[in-house]
Amino acid sequence: MFIETVPNRDSPPAVLLRESYRDEQGRSQKRTLANLSKLPRDVIDTLRAVLKGATVVGTSPQELEVERSLPHGHVAAALGMIRKIGLDRLILSASRDAASRRSCDLVLAMMVDRLIAPRSKLGFVRAVDEETASSSLGAVLRLGRVKEREAYEALDWLLERQGRIENSLARRHLEDGVLVLYDVSSSYFEGRCCPLARYGHSRDHRKDRPQIVYGLICTREGLPIAVEVFDGNTADPSTLSAQVEKVKDRFGISRAVVVGDRGMITSARIRDELMPANLDWITCLRAPAVQALAAENGPLQLSLFDDRDLAEISAPDMFPGERLIVCRNHDLATERARKREDLSIATERELGRIEAQLRRNSAALRDAAEIGLAVGAILNKRKVAKHFVVTIRDGHLSWHRRLDQIEAEARLDGIYVIRTSVPAEHLNAAEAVQAYKDLSRVERAFRYLKSVDLDIRPIRHWTADRVRAHVFLCMLAYHVEWHLRQALAPLLFHDTALAAAKAERTSPVAATEPSDDAKAKKATKRSAEGQPVMSFADLLAHLGTFVRNTMRVPARPNHRFTLHSTATTLQEAAFELLGLHPVRVQ
Repeated sequence: MFIETVPNRDSPPAVLLRESYRDEQGRSQKRTLANLSKLPRDVIDTLRAVLKGATVVGTSPQELEVERSLPHGHVAAALGMIRKIGLDRLILSASRDAASRRSCDLVLAMMVDRLIAPRSKLGFVRAVDEETASSSLGAVLRLGRVKEREAYEALDWLLERQGRIENSLARRHLEDGVLVLYDVSSSYFEGRCCPLARYGHSRDHRKDRPQIVYGLICTREGLPIAVEVFDGNTADPSTLSAQVEKVKDRFGISRAVVVGDRGMITSARIRDELMPANLDWITCLRAPAVQALAAENGPLQLSLFDDRDLAEISAPDMFPGERLIVCRNHDLATERARKREDLSIATERELGRIEAQLRRNSAALRDAAEIGLAVGAILNKRKVAKHFVVTIRDGHLSWHRRLDQIEAEARLDGIYVIRTSVPAEHLNAAEAVQAYKDLSRVERAFRYLKSVDLDIRPIRHWTADRVRAHVFLCMLAYHVEWHLRQALAPLLFHDTALAAAKAERTSPVAATEPSDDAKAKKATKRSAEGQPVMSFADLLAHLGTFVRNTMRVPARPNHRFTLHSTATTLQEAAFELLGLHPVRVQ
């Protein structure tokens, strides 16, 4: 049986209940069983659905049940972006066996989970297992039951493919003559069992904890390409040789410009590693080298900055074959002068307390050696010993500032010198300065990796390979986050007109003023289209309120279907920017 609508000239069409049959000659015929034209439209639609095999559900709450609701929108955004940029295919590559596909799915799940809710691997297993799932991630990837050992085996599987994955990312995003940003950071351990964990210079200000050091290679835009983990006591410059080998041999890039900070690209590293590899560099001079250039009759004369903030000089005796670009930032000069004065005043205040203690007859601190220890602790605390002359005797303490030394240092406040081997015809002075300032994008990547979004620590692994795999997994997650941030920028506090604002500057030394659009975003908390703007984490959390419901009809216990919640206006805008449909991400 079926329902057929038959036109009826100028009258409303007739709605007929019909059935098909075959006549005596075997020809297909149909006959009318009833005229349904007078029935309400919703009744006709329900009858039509029943004839097609659908289940009729009443309007009372008992007729339909929500069996399970799982947050889905943030999963759809992250997983959809992974598939949009082809990262899943790149990770799996030519492996087609079932075990590799399972490991690849678990790696993708760990990347997405790291983005939406960073946690331990045991926590990840609970979050995606079909019995204890906290989002739709496991269901979308059809992971089913997940065991803890599978997560660790997937990490081992990923580490074996790290070199190939990094090579593929380099082929996508790097080419000959490109600028390569490189910097290092560290993260501390709570335990002592990992062989990589060593005490060293802690960027987390946790000298009481062993740590690991890791170096990150990024494109000029801050997109991470490769990461390498080193022992926690590895000095920054000694990590550079591994990156030179990686860029030249593994990535196959014959011409590149390595951009690194003054503590990374030293004269020794340039002489022993970059020059033999025929790689160019952009870095910055340390303070003693700047002072040498600014000595009497030296090439760096302050008169260069009477009417400008950037000048190119040469010092063939000190830096043969290199260009030196001197910059003076007046805002930085003011800040350094303020900080030096504040530190000096705070130091004198504490020295004054010791002197007052010595004037008391009952003072416990009388011996010159004891006074020296107390004074040394104060001077070292704020790194201002070079600014003071201190006289210590038994029961006596006096001091005064080294005004000549302070004045000599103040002359160079706000001055820094960019050092590069790139010829001027390939990179002018302003472009070289901007390339060095682009290192801030690597620092931003470390900030997102360590604390803002991905929480690389606490590091809960003990073996060296698992730690390396964990750091690489976090790098891949940030690779996805970078693409998400670029696409969702209109809904974030990002300055989408930053490139235009930089182009309008008179000098790259000056700080870039936020664009009018960015100022309007900050003031109104709304985008130009009137949508709310928020942080990346808050936007992901809001996308997570788009829910995937598993529905059940009590009258037919085995009949289940999926029903997604209705997207908010903001969610619709986000998925439109991503070019994704959340229901179709499978």
